[in-house]
Amino acid sequence: MNGRKVLIGIGIGLAAAYLFRDQLKPAYISSEKALTAVKNAFKEKGPINGSWIYTVRESFINQGESYSIYKAGVTRMAGSDLEQYEAFVDATNGNILHVEQIA
Repeated sequence: MNGRKVLIGIGIGLAAAYLFRDQLKPAYISSEKALTAVKNAFKEKGPINGSWIYTVRESFINQGESYSIYKAGVTRMAGSDLEQYEAFVDATNGNILHVEQIA
């Protein structure tokens, strides 16, 4: 009888862990969704020629706060000049935290 109660307890524990596994780890957006947010923001100011994103999240500190981010980039033409931008996107909600022109 005791062995049966132990097995039932282990089964309940495993079932609870399986059901709550998504709530235990932070929810991140996909890198594709982050890139879409960057592209949409840049498209408001004109057409873009290309884009890229690092699919591995990195740490970024902005104004004393630490964020998990994706790095993304956009290229576009401004007249006859090619402009390249790098954007840091919050991996939890898709907000663009920082943008800088790199070329």
